[in-house]
Amino acid sequence: MSTAQSVGMVDNDKGVIPYLAIEPDEFAIETKRFRSGEIDDSVFTPWRLRRGVYGQRQPDSQMMRIKFPGGLGTADQLDALAEIVELYAPLVKGHITTRECIQLHHISLENCIKIMRMLGEVGLSTREACGNTVRNVIADPMVGLDPEQAFDVIPYLVAYVRKFVRHPVAQSMPRKFKTAFSSGEHDPAVVGMHDLGLLARIQDSNGSTKKGFKMVVGGGTSILAKTAETLYEFVPVENYLRVTEAVLRVFDAADSLRQNKMMARIKVLIHRHGIEYLRNLVEEELKQPWALEGDYDPEPLMATAQESPPDISTDGGFSNEEPDFVLWRATNVSKQIQEGYNVVFVKVPRGDLSPEQMRNIAQLSRDFGSSTVALSAEQNIALRWIPDNSLHEVWKGLESVGLNDSEIYSISDMTSCPGTDTCKLGITSSMGLNRAITSALDSWDDLLADVQVKNLHIKASGCPNGCGRHHLANIGFQGASIKGANGNQVPAFEVYLGGNYDRGNLTYGTRVKAKVPSKNIPDALRRVLDFYISQRNKDEEFNNFVTRTGTEAFEAILSEFKEVGPLSKDTLDYYMDWGKTVLYKLERGEGECAV
Repeated sequence: MSTAQSVGMVDNDKGVIPYLAIEPDEFAIETKRFRSGEIDDSVFTPWRLRRGVYGQRQPDSQMMRIKFPGGLGTADQLDALAEIVELYAPLVKGHITTRECIQLHHISLENCIKIMRMLGEVGLSTREACGNTVRNVIADPMVGLDPEQAFDVIPYLVAYVRKFVRHPVAQSMPRKFKTAFSSGEHDPAVVGMHDLGLLARIQDSNGSTKKGFKMVVGGGTSILAKTAETLYEFVPVENYLRVTEAVLRVFDAADSLRQNKMMARIKVLIHRHGIEYLRNLVEEELKQPWALEGDYDPEPLMATAQESPPDISTDGGFSNEEPDFVLWRATNVSKQIQEGYNVVFVKVPRGDLSPEQMRNIAQLSRDFGSSTVALSAEQNIALRWIPDNSLHEVWKGLESVGLNDSEIYSISDMTSCPGTDTCKLGITSSMGLNRAITSALDSWDDLLADVQVKNLHIKASGCPNGCGRHHLANIGFQGASIKGANGNQVPAFEVYLGGNYDRGNLTYGTRVKAKVPSKNIPDALRRVLDFYISQRNKDEEFNNFVTRTGTEAFEAILSEFKEVGPLSKDTLDYYMDWGKTVLYKLERGEGECAV
């Protein structure tokens, strides 16, 4: 059983994370104590973070991060979120994150209490979405439906989440701990960039097959980008929870990591001492009484609501050949392993969903699918179990709320974190850059006619932490600042080239030694793409071109965009960030990621 279930505290188990009604009540009590000055911020903040409430750069404004384990959610949950957004979120939107959560911004502490209760009623939770805990566990939207899967990892992911939420070892680790489950060797969840990755494998043994996971440890981006190393090539499903707890215990006991919060991830332990050192510590832990005497059978923790697919009918509009629909079907629809059914990927600009869009997607999933949806690390959402003959009706339904754009995961499907819009750590407006680049791309029909250009990935983060996953992009942008001719600050971005995360081939991009003023990025991007098209060899892909030419050639191109001139009426725009009407000033507060 999960920690909460074992002590008989669960008030409902509609979702993956059991809901405890006492937790919003506790939040109300502690908020009052904090408001009255009875408890200090240094005590309240880490406690608040473990409840999924994160302070924004705006005073007395909170971000609530709602977990969707495996990215999976239901129509009822989307409807509840739509109501919550209308009642309590001033921006009237929910933001899909690259960790398959939905964030609400500018929430008061008092309204967090009400929201927690509403979430609990539909099986959603913010518990341990922030803080030095096991964060939301991600998978791919095709999870359980993937034609390439070794086996369905959903039950094992569910058991993992329930085992370690509220777990005493995972409440105050040196830093956060991110996990991903991938369904096969093609690694759609990109396990190599995670603190812990579990990749499904089938092993032949004495004429029979056995399910298990390759377990990798120590991935992550930020200022020390590392690819996870293999802890074990194969761990049977009967033992993966036990091995995971051993890893968590080793991490929690690593007091050397607590000396510097900026270097406190488990990847640093491996970077300093090597994977063999970590493996030895894990194996010593596995000899301890907790491991030998504890119950680590995942079976009792696996139960979850089953998806109920609709019947397949031979009637409908499957033969419809409208050009826009044909393109959308070719780029946004993937066949499931279950014959006759599809996963429909919905392109969500900047990951922002309005209440109307949430309700629309919820109803489409009820009318044509299994009443389930899946968030993606690309900040999109997917409808599952859509029959072939229902695709046209779903497309038309999405059109009514502006969500039927085609070419998902293309160059125009850009990922970005909130940046300076809300985040204390933000240096520049990554969301503003997203709008500017996607707007520019809309006018570059000549470029987008090139298939290799169209298939590129662009991502932006407002700071080095990499929440926009810019390290993984073919072209990534990282928030920075520079000084203009008269010393005034100019919002800017550093550029990373050559990242990749397709089909298990994880490569982090290489930083180009040039900072480009933010307002010059669209023009600089155009020059980079023109340079690639004009100088590449036949059929040469972008990343191979970057490797062949080296970053020096790109440094020369980007340096052309560096100068903006002294601050004046003519240059004023360069000294203001995207969407802002005041002069830019680097204001990077103390983030709460490491509290």
